[in-house]
Amino acid sequence: MRIRFLSKNKHKIAEAEKILKPLHVEVVPITMQIDELQALDVEVIIRNKVLHAFDRIGHRLIVEQTCLHLDALNGFPGGLTQPFWDSLEAERFCELFGKGERRGVSAKTWIGYCDGRRIHNFQGEIRGTVASEPRGDRAFQWDCVFIPDGHQETFAEMGERKNEISMRSLALKALAQHLAEAADV
Repeated sequence: MRIRFLSKNKHKIAEAEKILKPLHVEVVPITMQIDELQALDVEVIIRNKVLHAFDRIGHRLIVEQTCLHLDALNGFPGGLTQPFWDSLEAERFCELFGKGERRGVSAKTWIGYCDGRRIHNFQGEIRGTVASEPRGDRAFQWDCVFIPDGHQETFAEMGERKNEISMRSLALKALAQHLAEAADV
């Protein structure tokens, strides 16, 4: 079976391929641009992405949204993580949220899957803290400021080990379990 993955990010594509390959699922990257809804509610964003993408592609597909939910801001920025990060970037983000008692953060990934009949949502979540200063490679945005619970390193410092525990990995594994149980592969 083939599943299209609406993403330009080669790391996300590789992670999906690794998890879905044992099910004999071919992940086909789709790089077309979809106007992304800006909203706090990530499920609304995912549904909107899936509907617009399926309308244009017409085949099984997955879309992805990864967000940060800061304890200090009662779960904000959620679905607005990208514009929030773009306006602050690493140093300012750490200045504001990497100091003090309320450094906790949840990193969540939602995978929306359309099988042609229904939209299915899968979520992966891990808890962590905001680093006091950016550490590691900054190529993957906020990986340099997120320290997963039980670890001393930021995601950026972990390299490939990050994929073993990431919120995206958890969401993709939930999708894989659904596909296996639904005999949808």
